[in-house]
Parts: sequence; C-alpha cells; structure tokens
Amino acid sequence: MDQDLEQIDRYAATAIEMGMNYAPQLLLALVTLFVGLWIVKVLSAGAKAGFTRSGIEPTLQNFLLSLINVGLKALLVISVASMIGIETTSFIAVLGAAGLAIGLALQGSLANFAGGVLILMFRPFKVGDFIDGGGQMGSVQEIGIFHTVMTTGDNKTIIIPNGALSNSPITNYSKQATRRVDLVVGIDYGDDLRKAKEVILALIEADERILKDPAPLVVISSLSDSSVNITTRSWVDAANYWPVYFDLTENVKLAFDANGISIPFPQTVVHLYQASKP
Repeated sequence: MDQDLEQIDRYAATAIEMGMNYAPQLLLALVTLFVGLWIVKVLSAGAKAGFTRSGIEPTLQNFLLSLINVGLKALLVISVASMIGIETTSFIAVLGAAGLAIGLALQGSLANFAGGVLILMFRPFKVGDFIDGGGQMGSVQEIGIFHTVMTTGDNKTIIIPNGALSNSPITNYSKQATRRVDLVVGIDYGDDLRKAKEVILALIEADERILKDPAPLVVISSLSDSSVNITTRSWVDAANYWPVYFDLTENVKLAFDANGISIPFPQTVVHLYQASKP
C-alpha cells in the first residue's frame, strides 16, 4: 500500500513538474492560435474586398480565397505546433514530397487549372459570348477553374479543358458591338454592271438593321474567269449579323432574277473543228 502511494506521489510530482514547464508554452500556443485565426479572418476579408474592387470573376475569387485561407491556417498550425515542442521539420518535408508527387501525377489538371486562372483573370471572353476556340465554336455557358462549357449552334454541349483553350487562338464574335457583313456576288460579263450595283444598294438601304455609319460599300472586287465579282460590305449590330447575312443573300438573288441579272456558274466551252481533208 505504501509503495502504491509513493508511486502515485511520483506520478503527481512528475505531472506537476511537466505542467509547470509546459503550461506557459501551451498557454502561449493557445493565445497564438486564437489570435492567428482572427488575423487569418481579417486578411481573408481584406483579400475578398480587394478582389471585388479589382473586378475578378466570382469563380476565381472563391477559389483564391479558399487557397489563401487554407494556406494561412496551415502556416498557423505549423507555428503553434513548433511552439509546444513538436518537431515540424520532418512534417514539412513530408508535405513537400507529397505535394511534388501530387503535382507530377496531376500535370494535365494543373495545366487546366493554370489555364482557368488566366482566362478568369484576363477575361478574353465571358459567359454568353459566342467564341471560336480550342477547335470548337459555340456560346459560353460556364467558365470553371478546370474547364469551360460551351453550347453549339445545334444545341450540343461541349466541355473544353482550359489548358487547351488558353493555349489556342480565341475568336470572340461577341466582343464588339458591331460586325461587318461581307457578301460577294458574281454577275455575267454581259450584264449591266451599274444596274447590278444599284439593285444591291437599294436592298441595303431598305434594310433598317444595316447601319448608316459606317456607310455601306458596294464595289467591283475582281474580274474572275467567268464572272464580274461585286463585294458588299455593310455594318450591323453583332446580334443581327447572321439574320442580315442570310436575308441579304436571298434578296440579292431574287432581285437579280427580277431585273434580268444572271449569276453565272462555272462552265466549260468546247469548240469543235472539222479536220480538213488532205
């Protein structure tokens, strides 16, 4: 019985001694933890306000804020652990090795992530724009961190990795408010050239969707093998591009037919000569 009491006393003395030695460190670590969490919260709020003022896309904002928040908290935990005597050198080394292994295994995903960050930062296009990029053409429905979702004209959904999209030429058909409608029409060499130009100009002036400024242009662009080519250039609002293009093409053909102006098609003329008798 006395031996048990002595052992309990030794354990109690050891516990008191350890408490006396580690209590200040533990208390300081707890204070550092709570103060650090408050500082992380303040820094995250400041970063969010800065991102909002700079006009960064909400998707990229949320991702960057999560990255900042996790990174700061990880540094805080490592600092607190070192304060209470936990060896953090090997822990950091393990994390570094794990990060390298994960990076090598996810090279493609990291390329898509980098591409998504570039797209969201520099904004070559936005949701709703009609673009041609990554070998695909369609309207942008969603811009994510790793991929962009597009819808084609025939309502097919295409998911393009951001790595491929950011490294390819991108044509944004919705960026500008106006677009130029170019149409080339060929007429026969025997037709009245001035009349053909007047017919086209009348069609352009009658279409209210075609802008007056810049002024439309109707010129002879080339003298080809079988036709005289007339090029028309007229400016419209971007949303009216295809309707005006299709309507103008149809109306030109109908107007030419009504005015006796022919649109030649490729043909080969064969001349037969009778061989003279010897």
